[in-house]
Amino acid sequence: MTIWTPTDDGHTDLASHDTFVNGPPLNTFARMRRDDPLSWTDWDGGKGFWSVTRHEDIWLMNGNTKVFSSAQGIRMEDQSYEEYLARRTFQETDPPDHMQMRVKLARAFSKNVIADFETDIRQICVEILNDVLQRDSFDATKMIARELPMRMLGRILGTPDEDLPWLVEKGDALIANTDPDFTAHVLDKMSTDEFRMMPFNSPAGAELYVYAKDLMAKKNATGDTNGILHLILQPSADGSVITEEEFRNFFCLLVAAGNDTTRYSIAAGMHAMCHQPELLAQMQAGGDVWDTLPDEIIRWATPTSYFRRTATTDFEMHGKTIRAGDKVLYWFASANRDETAFDDPMRVNLFRTPNKHLAFGHGGPHLCLGMWLARLEVRVLFQELSKRISAIEADGAEQFLRSNFISGIKSLPVRIKRI
Repeated sequence: MTIWTPTDDGHTDLASHDTFVNGPPLNTFARMRRDDPLSWTDWDGGKGFWSVTRHEDIWLMNGNTKVFSSAQGIRMEDQSYEEYLARRTFQETDPPDHMQMRVKLARAFSKNVIADFETDIRQICVEILNDVLQRDSFDATKMIARELPMRMLGRILGTPDEDLPWLVEKGDALIANTDPDFTAHVLDKMSTDEFRMMPFNSPAGAELYVYAKDLMAKKNATGDTNGILHLILQPSADGSVITEEEFRNFFCLLVAAGNDTTRYSIAAGMHAMCHQPELLAQMQAGGDVWDTLPDEIIRWATPTSYFRRTATTDFEMHGKTIRAGDKVLYWFASANRDETAFDDPMRVNLFRTPNKHLAFGHGGPHLCLGMWLARLEVRVLFQELSKRISAIEADGAEQFLRSNFISGIKSLPVRIKRI
């Protein structure tokens, strides 16, 4: 039984968000990997772009930051240099600037620091599941997958619990700014020039800016050192501190990416359980499965469909020439289904090893800072879920985000049987 069968005709428009409303166009990616691994797309919404779809190519190119730069934006949309400077986080920088900022942030997201959150994560999972599993059917994205990272966001940031629904709502409006279910300012449906200096060209960025500034003012006034934000604001070894603009942009990134990507990984994992019943039995057997499960669930989900780079010089590949200034999109959604890199990639194999998926940006310096937290949340959630149910099945059609940037199941009706 397959988890999900893509319905695209193999020749869909990757620039269109509507292409992704039924899930990633995996037939199109398969054709491109086979016949056109470096493919040019003309785009009515801006400059055209190259698509890179093979795992091996993306892995190698991702490490070549001298030729393929992050310092002109990581999304398909064009932006002026002024807009870039106003919006950028360390994601949109190249070495050595990237590493200078990364060092300041990395200590707050190190494996050891994140490991200390396991007790908190397990407590939150128990609370969520004890509540929701009183029902026989429910929307697993909204009632489980959304709840865990939202509540953990509060622990990580040190924010009041009562602020969390608002924060997550604004994070959704940022990162899912092409889906009318999440924002009234749909990026490709109306002019958002008024917010062009805000993250993701969204008014939610302006609101989060104000919130972040007020939050830290309150923390400083009360001496509150709870949460990772306090660590981020401390001087580094050379005495430097992040600027106010850097802090505000990073806060917006953390609220959006730190919540949504884990949510959609959990939703994808539960979706897989509905269609591969053996996964629940494997979880319940325990043991080594917990070492490999998080990365396989995250490979399957690939919440970030692509990252963009910009060529700094001409580059020859697959008999074609990428010109200096061209946009180049690394399609992780394709690479993580590449038959040459993964055996039977259209199925979830919880024991898959090695698992050189690209969902965390392996192969280059932009390795996801939140990967240890994502792995821990995914592992603990499925440990606690598998203790409590004897079966899970689909209870209606899933709904995907309208976005070619973030891939996720925004609604997942399921029916469960309790143990």
